Amino acid sequence: MATSSEAFKQRFVLDTSLFLTEEIRRDDESLEDAILRLLELIANARLNLGISCYMPPTIHDEFTTMLAARDVNDEVYSRLHTWVIRKHPDRYAVTIPANVVYSFVDEMSGRVDRGLRVSEKAVRQAEDAVDEPLEDHEYKTEIDAIVSDLREKYRTAMRTGVLDSREDFDLLILARELDAGVVTEDRGIIDWTEDFGLRFIRGREFPTLLEQYLTAVDPETRRTID
Repeated sequence: MATSSEAFKQRFVLDTSLFLTEEIRRDDESLEDAILRLLELIANARLNLGISCYMPPTIHDEFTTMLAARDVNDEVYSRLHTWVIRKHPDRYAVTIPANVVYSFVDEMSGRVDRGLRVSEKAVRQAEDAVDEPLEDHEYKTEIDAIVSDLREKYRTAMRTGVLDSREDFDLLILARELDAGVVTEDRGIIDWTEDFGLRFIRGREFPTLLEQYLTAVDPETRRTID
């Protein structure tokens, strides 16, 4: 008969968005406190249930850069480096179905067309625009506003919901290599987990999942990081 540890033993690959989403915070909890609490859950899940959490180095570097910008306590880095395993995905050994590549090429072709339409519309608007300051903005002209709107709409047309960075790609490849679940709040990554044949869980649901798993641990034998 399987023990509780054997029954719950799983692997997860974590995305930066898991830690930064406000959805994991409790009332009046700071970002730093929420991250520390989540890392404590990850640690306890590993100690008691053998659950392992991974990050590709590209994701890890992205995350620590964001943490540095927010000036978090050194304890965050200490727990992150101790309990979240950094592993390079084996890009040479992991195979990707041809249909995934086909779908990606088809998707990008359609997005290029949408990006062109957004650009054409902005050019036509600019033809009739006046390059003078707006009434409610001393330094911004009508053309500046059109350019700003173009940037936002073009970014949406080209990037929203698509696999558009090596960090995202590494996350999916590592999860496929380890047969692990992907933990993210990124809608684009979630969409691609289907094509890669991967399990996923929304970042906002992950702390509760670990808490529920840990309820299966006998309080008499439960280990903590304290």
